[in-house]
Amino acid sequence: MSNILIIKHGSLGDIAQACGAIQDISENHKEDQIHLLTTKPYFELFKKNPFIHNVILDKRLSRFNLIYLYQLTRNLKNFNFEKIYDLQNSSRTTFYKNILFPKAKFDKWSSSETTLPIDTPKVEFDKNPVLDRFDHQLKMSGLNTLNTKSPDFSWACKNIDSIKKKYDLEKYIVLFPFCSAHLQIKKWPYYNELIELIKSKYNNKYKVVVAPGPSEIKDAKNFNALSILDGEKILDISQLSSLIKDSLFVIANDTGPAHIAAHLKAKGLTLFGKHTTAFKVSIERENFKVIQVDDLNKLSAEKVFERLCNSIS
Repeated sequence: MSNILIIKHGSLGDIAQACGAIQDISENHKEDQIHLLTTKPYFELFKKNPFIHNVILDKRLSRFNLIYLYQLTRNLKNFNFEKIYDLQNSSRTTFYKNILFPKAKFDKWSSSETTLPIDTPKVEFDKNPVLDRFDHQLKMSGLNTLNTKSPDFSWACKNIDSIKKKYDLEKYIVLFPFCSAHLQIKKWPYYNELIELIKSKYNNKYKVVVAPGPSEIKDAKNFNALSILDGEKILDISQLSSLIKDSLFVIANDTGPAHIAAHLKAKGLTLFGKHTTAFKVSIERENFKVIQVDDLNKLSAEKVFERLCNSIS
């Protein structure tokens, strides 16, 4: 039995995207122990993943923090990993490779860089859909990939009956009108207009809810929708996943919850501007669709509402 390491630091949407690859790595190493290196926001979540035996915390302190770097390196080397699968594929994890295994090729350290197609620059390879990139990386590492292109995030869910009872949630539409402060280009500005259209047509047939993140509780008050919390706290990732999974429909900006919805097979719609393409982030699924426009300010509430009505009718 060997020790196998997977590296996946985040973010939330990236975690959802990677869970099929994690499953495939585990199923190709049935006799081995699967360890995963991640960051604090996802440490407890990954403990629930049935394909991981042990979760290791990376505090992601400065690369110039030599004491921490020494401690992390010593900790990882103690496991004597037979193989490392870098699913983060970042400059930081490349830095880790250069410290831990500076001469390693794909037989030891599997990453998008060590498994690049011949004569293909990484900048070109990275234009491919993220799930295709994972699939290529794992296949080049000798794995069978049955799940990489169809991630299933349902392992992250947990019972939220008490929350649903508190808010009287049966048939409900969940909206994610938020986005990071530094990524306002992702934010569609007409959620309140959409809410009014929903309430006007369906009256009280469907509740309209939002689920704010850590910095979004105050912002949630700007929307004429029910804000779902666990007491005074935001929902954790498992609660959020269940809220999404049990919903009638999801409408979201290009954020982590949208990717969760896509990989929970939830029915929904995500709204993309020109910041990236839905194709590149592999978000469009059988039940989860995309509206992509050059300018989100020109995407009307009526058009989004029409797509919603056609999907739930």
